[in-house]
Amino acid sequence: MTVPPGIADIRNAATRLSGLIVETPLIESPELNKRFGGRILFKPETLQRTGSFKFRGAYNKLSSLGEAERGRGVVAFSSGNHAQGVAASAAMFGVKAVIAMPADAPAMKIGNVRKMGAEVVPFDRFRDDRMTVVRPWLDKGMALVPPFDDPAIIAGQGTIGLELMAQARALGVSLDAVVIPCGGGGLSSGISVAVKDASPGTAVWAAEPEHFDDTRRSLARGERVANEPGHTSICDAILTAEPGAITFEINRKNLAGAVAVSDKATAQAMRDAMAFLKLVVEPGGCVGLAALSSGEIDLAGKCVAVVLSGGNVDFGTYAEIMAAA
Repeated sequence: MTVPPGIADIRNAATRLSGLIVETPLIESPELNKRFGGRILFKPETLQRTGSFKFRGAYNKLSSLGEAERGRGVVAFSSGNHAQGVAASAAMFGVKAVIAMPADAPAMKIGNVRKMGAEVVPFDRFRDDRMTVVRPWLDKGMALVPPFDDPAIIAGQGTIGLELMAQARALGVSLDAVVIPCGGGGLSSGISVAVKDASPGTAVWAAEPEHFDDTRRSLARGERVANEPGHTSICDAILTAEPGAITFEINRKNLAGAVAVSDKATAQAMRDAMAFLKLVVEPGGCVGLAALSSGEIDLAGKCVAVVLSGGNVDFGTYAEIMAAA
């Protein structure tokens, strides 16, 4: 198995990304602090380049490729946020990018990828094998940029953890817990490495959509398990089949647990983010906030950080969710 990235890899990624990414702030709401009975600090990667955390890992991955390998172009598969990160990174390096995207991905995400100059190849997320879809381009020598199960990707996402812990120190607070949205586990695993290096006693929690809680069930089983087919969720950005091999190896050592949240709870969290934080957060990016209402994470008198991982949601979808919430 590929060696998981360590704190040195994350620090090297931070050096590569310096000057290219937004160091997203920590923000809070008195109303939400009162509701949850603790101090809740939010890390809004909604404000990041391309509207989500994914640019961090994608750029770090492309940076790690040799010039000749990168020059042959890159290929990826993604429901949208990773696609935008790869497309933006490829444009910065001046190389070709081909992205396989589910046909039902949000139109905003597909449009943004095309605007950045990448070629979009649609596929059926429920019937098609993603590797089979991208195989023709891999056979031409283009480099695969995986969405989460890759050391360079994980290290890039881990730079959020470096920022988070430094910002908490600057505020003079000690974090009792960090709550992170989780699909394949790249974000949670990367951040957990940085958090545990800085503060071993800080609990790290993953948050997942109901019926797509493969990390939660894998942690309970002690091995990777897949989601049962036939379910849907509004959290399009984090609907993965099972945890990654590398990400799960890290997460099972570092996570205190994982919380599964309903679409209803996620929609309410999106409304709260808009009302109290003045942020547009996409469904998958808001499951960490939704997890605070689950009762599974100790919040009373605690200082807890929550990552809001992305804000790329179609206007119509957002309006419908706001109205329903």
